[in-house]
Parts: sequence; structure tokens; C-alpha cells
Amino acid sequence: MEQKKIIKLAVAVILVLAAVLGLSGILTGHSFLYHLKNRGDLGPLTRSDIEYVDVEAPEATSADGTVTASDWEAVYPDIVVSMGEDEANSYVIDYLQQDPYLTNIYEGYGFAKDYGSARGHSYTLTDVAKTQRPHPKANCLTCKTPNFTKMVNDQGVGVYAMPFDEVMAQMEETVSCYTCHGNDAGNAGQITITHSYVGKALGDGVSAIDASVLSCGQCHIEYYFTREDSETMMPYHGVDGMTPDAILAYYDEMGFYDWVQESTGAKMLKAQHPEMETFLQGKHATLLNCADCHMPIVQSDEGNVYHSHKLVSPLQDETLLANCATCHGDADMVALVTRIQGRVTARETEVGNALSDFKDSLAAAVASGDWSEEDLDPVRVLYREAQWYFDYCYVENSEGAHNSELSMYCLDTAQSKIDKGASLLAEHHAGA
Repeated sequence: MEQKKIIKLAVAVILVLAAVLGLSGILTGHSFLYHLKNRGDLGPLTRSDIEYVDVEAPEATSADGTVTASDWEAVYPDIVVSMGEDEANSYVIDYLQQDPYLTNIYEGYGFAKDYGSARGHSYTLTDVAKTQRPHPKANCLTCKTPNFTKMVNDQGVGVYAMPFDEVMAQMEETVSCYTCHGNDAGNAGQITITHSYVGKALGDGVSAIDASVLSCGQCHIEYYFTREDSETMMPYHGVDGMTPDAILAYYDEMGFYDWVQESTGAKMLKAQHPEMETFLQGKHATLLNCADCHMPIVQSDEGNVYHSHKLVSPLQDETLLANCATCHGDADMVALVTRIQGRVTARETEVGNALSDFKDSLAAAVASGDWSEEDLDPVRVLYREAQWYFDYCYVENSEGAHNSELSMYCLDTAQSKIDKGASLLAEHHAGA
């Protein structure tokens, strides 16, 4: 009789525990199994919990032989579903509306017409098709679709200079499995760097960078288009060259510029989105990779453990925030990072407006006819350099979270260049 009472009590305790954990799962978005996995000393899920499969790739259904996410869905159902969830990352900030000074400093370039924040990978083809920025050549598709990457890999760099509309009509899929895994799609955790320019630029230096970083970094980088064949190219040959100073020197040595600004006569540079470079120059790169901070390891109701391919900010996911505790302990990471981003953004606004004023002063000097080209050129160089350092920080999408020291260095350097240029203008005016 006593034994029956003990059994009933034990069952009751288990049911209560299950109810509590189940409710916790509902409230936090995690499954019951997830909480069982993360109880007590077991800690959060890690890569060691993932059971990677190793199967023969399915037959490609695309016209060009790219094995698509749909082709892989039977093998990786949870991952493919999570990729689809990336559509939730649909918000767009109109930067030209938010920061009106950009229209002035980008005068004469496409970004003065249309510049919105990047959104989820699901929208890459839609967004490049509708942008008001000119894109006559196919090289604008470099990181928008695996079909273009495979086309370059199959046909060579001549593809980059083909007409945009002609190539765009052949594209079938947005950023997908092939982009980071080739047609083997991560079998046994394999990552494949599919963009050929990475190997050309880095050479043996490829091995010095974590593949998980480089798989994202092959697109989340500063780049330029070569003059010879419009090929996408990285402006360095190793991690040591991935600083804003070294990249500027690289462009200066080759005499490169993106456009000549009509009102100032300056040969201008437009930074792209140097997330990988900024990250690799900071302290986080010694401990973390891109997946650690943007691809939470989750567990399905069936118990499958995998990297979610819905890319998110670590501030929006408790499992990703747990990685921060390794170094930051019990710090309120949301408050900490928000404070850093607020400081960087405020400084961006300050420097951006100063840059815009400097540009107007230089344009006025050019229009006055009182300056020789010999006197104007040093001011133009300072303007080009100030714009470069400002832009390098502005277009890097973490707003200081990846590397706050570098962000502030870029903004402070830009301000220093602005001050030197303004002094030259003032000295000339005083001596006139």
C-alpha cells in the first residue's frame, strides 16, 4: 500500500515538472526536450550535440545544376524550415531619410538615390531588382544568389560583365545552401567557400580564417570591381591587410576610385559592408565565429539538434546571449550592446554632418575659381580619406557591436581629416 502511495507521488511530481517545463517552453519558444537537454549541469546546447549527416546529394532540379534548398528538404527539414523563417527579417530603414547628410556626401553616386538597410537573405533578388541604384552589369548579383556563383564557377569571370537583365532572368534562388556548402550542403558539417575571388585574393591566407567566418565573410566584406573584367575582388591578401588604413593604401596604390564627384572634383571611395574585416580585427574573433552569434543551436520537438538558419541578432535570442557569459559573466548584454551602439550612432551623426559641411566648403572653393588645382588637390585628398573612414564605420552593420574600438577609431580619424581640410580652406581664405 505504501509503495503505491510513493509511486503515485512520484508520478505527480513528474507531471508537475513536465507542466512547468512545458509552459516554460511555450513562453520562451523552446521545446520541452530543449529544457530537458539544458537542465542542471548539462548547460546550453553546443556543436557537439549536433549529429551531422553524410548522405549522397539529391539530384538537382534547377536548370544550372545547383542543388537547391527544396532539393535538400527531405534530408534537412528543420534547417530548410528555419531558412524560410528568415522572411521575418523584412524591416528596412531608409538611411537617406534617417540621415539626410548622406545624400550630400554621396552626391553623384547611386547611394544618393537609394540606400536602405539590408534585410533577410530571402529578399536578395527582390531588392537588387528594384533598387534605384544603376546596375548595368551582372556583377551586382555576386552575393544575391547561388545561381550566379555557380555560373561564374562554370563559365569564368566573363560572367561578371554580362548585362544585368540577361543574367537576372536566369536566377532561380536567393542565398541558399550552395552559397556556403556547395552542392554537398554541409554533409558532416562541411563548409565550402564557393566564391572564386576569395581564393584569388587570399591565397594561402584562406586557411588562417575560420571557415565559419569566411563562409559569411565571402559576402559580408569590403570589395571592389576590377577594371579589367568587372570581377568582384577583395582589396587585401590576408587578415593583416583587413584594416581601413591598409585597404585605403591598397586603393591609393592602384589609383582606384568609385566615382569623381562633380562639385568637389574629388576621386571618391564607397565602402561596402566590411563586417568580416571589422570582426577579425577585434577581440571577439579569438573566441567566436559568425554562427556563434547569429545562428542559435536549437532542438526540434523530435530531438534533432541543428543550427537554425534564421539569422538573428544575438540580442534577440537567449541561447546566443548565453555565449556572451563566457567573458561577460552576468552583465546585462542587451543594455551593454545597446549603449555601445547608441554611442557609435551618435558619433556617426556628428561626424557625418561635419563631413557634409566640409564637402560644401570644398565645393564652394572649387566653384569660386579662386583656387588652383595644385591647392585644391590636398583638400580633395583629405575629403576622400575622411569620407572613407566615416563610410567604413557607417556601412558596417553592427553599429559598433563587432568592434567598438575600430568603429570609434574610424570616426575619430574621419573627424581629424575634416579638421585638417577645414584648416587648409580657412588658411587659403585668410590669405586671399
